[in-house]
Amino acid sequence: MLVYGDPKRAECADVLCEAIAERLAEVAHQPPGLARHMRLVGVLLNAGELAQGLSDLEFKSLGADEVSPVREAAGGLLLQVGRLVVQSWLHDFTWHPSDPGRMSALLRELRMPEALSIKEAEGFAFYGLYPESYIEAAIRSRLSPNRVVIGIRSIGTSLSAVVSAAIGAKAPETVRPVGPPYRKRIAIAPTLSRQLLRDPDADFAIVDEGPGLSGSSFGSVADWLEEHATCKGRIHFFPGHKGSPGPEATRRHQSRWKATPRHVVDMDELLLGCVRSSHRLASWVSNLVGPLKRPLEDISCGAWRRATTGDQHAWPPTDRRFERRKFLAHTAEGAWLVKFAGLGDIGERKYAKARLLAEAGFTAPVAGLCHGFLVQKWVPAHTASRDLHRPEFIAHLGEYLAFRARRLPPPKNGGASLAKLSEMTLMNTEEALGRAFARAVRERVDDVARYADLLVRIDTDNRLHPWEWLKAGERGYLKADALDHSEGHDLVGAQDVVWDIAGAAIEFDLSPGEAANLRAAVSDGCLHAVNAELQSVFEIFYLAFQIGLWTSARKSASADEASRLEAVASRYVNCLRQRTLEVAD
Repeated sequence: MLVYGDPKRAECADVLCEAIAERLAEVAHQPPGLARHMRLVGVLLNAGELAQGLSDLEFKSLGADEVSPVREAAGGLLLQVGRLVVQSWLHDFTWHPSDPGRMSALLRELRMPEALSIKEAEGFAFYGLYPESYIEAAIRSRLSPNRVVIGIRSIGTSLSAVVSAAIGAKAPETVRPVGPPYRKRIAIAPTLSRQLLRDPDADFAIVDEGPGLSGSSFGSVADWLEEHATCKGRIHFFPGHKGSPGPEATRRHQSRWKATPRHVVDMDELLLGCVRSSHRLASWVSNLVGPLKRPLEDISCGAWRRATTGDQHAWPPTDRRFERRKFLAHTAEGAWLVKFAGLGDIGERKYAKARLLAEAGFTAPVAGLCHGFLVQKWVPAHTASRDLHRPEFIAHLGEYLAFRARRLPPPKNGGASLAKLSEMTLMNTEEALGRAFARAVRERVDDVARYADLLVRIDTDNRLHPWEWLKAGERGYLKADALDHSEGHDLVGAQDVVWDIAGAAIEFDLSPGEAANLRAAVSDGCLHAVNAELQSVFEIFYLAFQIGLWTSARKSASADEASRLEAVASRYVNCLRQRTLEVAD
């Protein structure tokens, strides 16, 4: 099944340098505290994106990673910013940054008009991966400064900088694994090879998030080191979690992983179990909403359903792959949802969006953002489709979708093209229903390119399932999760508003008249005419994607959850089968 995408954005190096310079100046004038530390981590992530984009640009030209003045300047900048983050963290956010003159000089060296391909790090955006975890892991490792630190691009670029800064090592080098997803390799040019292997007694620290299904990114770097140096016993891994590589890992990589020192401090240990109160998530939250009556209640991985209903038979399905870390904070004035929204610019962007939607009455009130976690009022009562008053809800849904189209800036990453959506649809349909159905669907979507000029990409919601709606608020309904589905790492991304209209038609089984009313409401609200024929094509796309999404989710689900996932996937399969038969007739 085709579900995942690989979103990237184009960014000019000059623009990134200018943004980093401005944010460094802002940090220098901010008072000590968590807000300044948040901004400083944001600068680290910006500098990591700049270094990643510049390094990948050179890699594309050379076909290998190699030493260059640009890479050296980018690495020096990253190390300088990494040192600021380390000092801020270790001094409870009270440390005063030093003169940023050196960083300004490095930024001037990196200014150039080239367009860079930037991949936003999923760990920073969705999975609660904190650079501070790597700071703590590096300090606890007791590794000496005589280490060669190697970051794996993309996210390992920023993470390797704080590891180097924490142990006092020189600026890290970064590498780009390439090749098949489960059998990646790295390519190192001669000068960089000599530099990495200059000291025959040096140890190596390899830094990345993961490992994933194969651990081949970590494995590819360790493979190269073992093939080019006598370094057995001198490799250290800095991963993002305490687990092992998944089932696609080779026997060699599995064996090495078990035998190699690994240095990990996960998010729970960093923010929930830490000794310093200034580093605790609960302290940050209480500064926003008042004293907490009891410890934060973890409602991640579908546990939020226990807080809405005790009847497990009524629980909606949940896909652990796309679940964010979330907690309930209980105060004397009520409960608050504390949900990971992202670090740096990512979190700030979602915070601004959350405030805009809340002020318009479409989502729950927002208390603030505390270093990656968005704090919103908890509204526990979930609705089901049968509880929605149809005309009233359709009118509300039309206002909501029109507001998104009119007021929310579209994500820079864009979304899947019509050709990619067609490819996904045919692949998922054939796997779910067979070749005959796939051929019938092909007849329906083959000429979809003729609609290309009609598309206007917006920040689509992409998740209009009935369990996403709450019966509450002045408008009568609140959207439970509205911030980042168009910015995710699935295939769909930002689409025309017709994607959400198609999704609503499927999710709420709208009649032709109800669908027409929704199209009219959206068209009137955002002055963008919605084509009914394009909507019918997008309904096919939507069904095929949902089939892939929920079918693939079953692979890692518990037995109880698998039955829910099977039920929801079957509904989409049956719906697509029926529509395909209608086309054939």
